[in-house]
Amino acid sequence: MTDLIHEHPSRLVSVRELFNIDADLEVPVFAHRDEHVPEPDPAYCFNPDVTLAILAGFTRNRRVLIQGLHGTGKSTHIEQVAARLNWPCVRINLDGHISRLDLVGKDTIVLEDGKQITRFQEGIVPWALRRPVALIFDEFDAGRPDVMFVIQRILEQDGKFTLLDQNQVISPHPFFRLFATANTLGLGNVNGLYHGTQHVNQAQMDRWNIVASLDYLPREDEIRIVQGKVPRYADDRGHQLISTMVAVAELTRSGFAAGDLSTLMSPRTLIAWAENTEIFGDPALAFRLSFLNKCDEAERGLVAEYYQRCFDQELAESRTLRLAMM
Repeated sequence: MTDLIHEHPSRLVSVRELFNIDADLEVPVFAHRDEHVPEPDPAYCFNPDVTLAILAGFTRNRRVLIQGLHGTGKSTHIEQVAARLNWPCVRINLDGHISRLDLVGKDTIVLEDGKQITRFQEGIVPWALRRPVALIFDEFDAGRPDVMFVIQRILEQDGKFTLLDQNQVISPHPFFRLFATANTLGLGNVNGLYHGTQHVNQAQMDRWNIVASLDYLPREDEIRIVQGKVPRYADDRGHQLISTMVAVAELTRSGFAAGDLSTLMSPRTLIAWAENTEIFGDPALAFRLSFLNKCDEAERGLVAEYYQRCFDQELAESRTLRLAMM
């Protein structure tokens, strides 16, 4: 594997050429694809505003945080931008098992010339800081407080990082970049959807230069994405089916916004529904297995009503709701 330390972008490319966005911005592009570069998805649909925010991070070394509901494709959005720039990219999920030692590094025992010796093994943060890597912290609002303070120093503009155990100060590579994604804006589990999220220190939130919000896509864009993921439905008949599925998803989102539902159908679940429909050949069965069974029992009748309204087909759950109301 070629060490990335000596790699640099080779040219500047217009945003119009790469992303078809009307903006006077040129972005640095690497000439070669390293193994850390994400695979490009030709069917991916870019949100122009969020794409520009991410590109500002790559071009001007801004710290970019993307917030949005689950399934909107926050991390994927960053990865797909990086894929088109040939920019190496590493994702770290800040779950409860990630410790300070995982990020900073620790002493490990290794064999050398038949003898056991202690050697410092650096963590992902110093490794990435030395290289032209886009480091993405997923689920930023779920990180443990001791882990979050490790990140705080590299959020600053110079971003120097001190390895106390090694008496060493690391200056970031000129093309190191830092991104994060979050379901909340550091406010914790306000609406009950995101169990495990925590309040984030506001001094740390203040260090993010750009905060972008990514919402669900317009209907036609969402239809096109689902068709791209399930090519069997790429024809006119498939378009009608997927359009009806998206209509059901939009009703669940409206129901959630109105407080009628405690969950909603994300684009990820919508794609799973289409894939399961291809497997089982029955949209109703696939709907039950993909989403309905995830809902609270008290809400399944209402969700089944949404399905009936769009597909003109009654499910057993909607009949149960109707009987309960009589």
